[in-house]
Amino acid sequence: MAKAQKTTPAEVSKEQLIADFKLVIADAEALIKATTDQGDVALANLRSQAESSLANAKGKLAEAQGDLIEKGKAAAKSADEYVHENPWKAIGVAAGVGLLVGLLIGKR
Repeated sequence: MAKAQKTTPAEVSKEQLIADFKLVIADAEALIKATTDQGDVALANLRSQAESSLANAKGKLAEAQGDLIEKGKAAAKSADEYVHENPWKAIGVAAGVGLLVGLLIGKR
């Protein structure tokens, strides 16, 4: 029996961003085709549609970037608080990771 995969909001946002960029690319391709075959009215309509799609994608990208920055700051603050509350645990984990990395590098 296959497990149903749950999609996180971040995955949904990434998928939506990819879809938005595909739309922008499709509009740009249509604009390029229109410049060779169509008159000025059709070109202006396609250019307007492409600009709108690009503005929408840029807005979503800026929003996603802001969210990632906020999550990064929250994670850094959480890690800082943990290290201050548990300095010896943090030192032990860092030493263990250092030992593991040293062993992996030494095997090369």
